[in-house]
Amino acid sequence: MTGLILPTGEGRKLVTPMQEVTFKVTEADGSSISVFEVVVPPGFDVGAHTHRKSQELFYVLEGELELLAFEPSKRTEDTWHDWESPEGDRPVRAGAGACMFVPPGTPHAFRNPTDRPARMLFQSAPSPDHERYFEEICRIFDAGGPPDREAVAALRDRYDVTQLTPLRFEPPTPAAGRGVATVEAAG
Repeated sequence: MTGLILPTGEGRKLVTPMQEVTFKVTEADGSSISVFEVVVPPGFDVGAHTHRKSQELFYVLEGELELLAFEPSKRTEDTWHDWESPEGDRPVRAGAGACMFVPPGTPHAFRNPTDRPARMLFQSAPSPDHERYFEEICRIFDAGGPPDREAVAALRDRYDVTQLTPLRFEPPTPAAGRGVATVEAAG
């Protein structure tokens, strides 16, 4: 039996305008946990969501992300940024070294509110659910034009994703005086 060693920068990459995902450890490697390195661009917000059976771990390697992993006192449909738990928990702005564990059924989200990319290690179990999810969502985004909302909704149903607030990609304005580039992905 052998293990797996990947040199820096190695692994299969899926690149969209919203994320760059590098597959590090997959079901094909014999793992029951999928491991990815994810580059999160400025302005990306995955939107709050839950999984009935999946559990996830996020570890910030570089940059800053805003993280959420709790059931709020009151869910709102537009955004999770102001959610608060009955115990007073609020989303946390976290830098390199921060870790977020998400058990099944827990609302969670991340976004990059800064003007610089962030990089994180992301683990999901069971494998290969998120591997297939990333592959299929990339095909939807690569089809051109606005994302097909019905295809995204069907994808989420297949892979145990219940979206609570919209996924958004709103990059910062590159220079003062220019219009804001906003893309709201299927949410």
